[in-house]
Amino acid sequence: MQVNLSGHHVEITPALRSYVEKKLGRILRHADRVIEVHCTLTVEKLRQQAEATIRLAGATVHATAVQDDMYAAIDLLTDKLDEQVRRHKEKHRDPHAARHRHGTEVAP
Repeated sequence: MQVNLSGHHVEITPALRSYVEKKLGRILRHADRVIEVHCTLTVEKLRQQAEATIRLAGATVHATAVQDDMYAAIDLLTDKLDEQVRRHKEKHRDPHAARHRHGTEVAP
């Protein structure tokens, strides 16, 4: 997974970069086919905003989070993205996979 991290009116420190990469790494639990992640961190007065766009195989997911603290905004952002990616994966799941995986027939 390639993570592009940029900042608008904020300096991206190594600690902030590693925190974002660690949190976005959670998304790999639900989607193993992540192509690219572009994350932008913005500071405007007292408003801390984190937004990200994730390119998956067959879909693009976007989320934005605004908080008073940048780390809280990143946490909220990853929660939103994780939920969207999980829903996308469930929607495209093979309904017959359970039958093939267990080798048994499922009653209709």
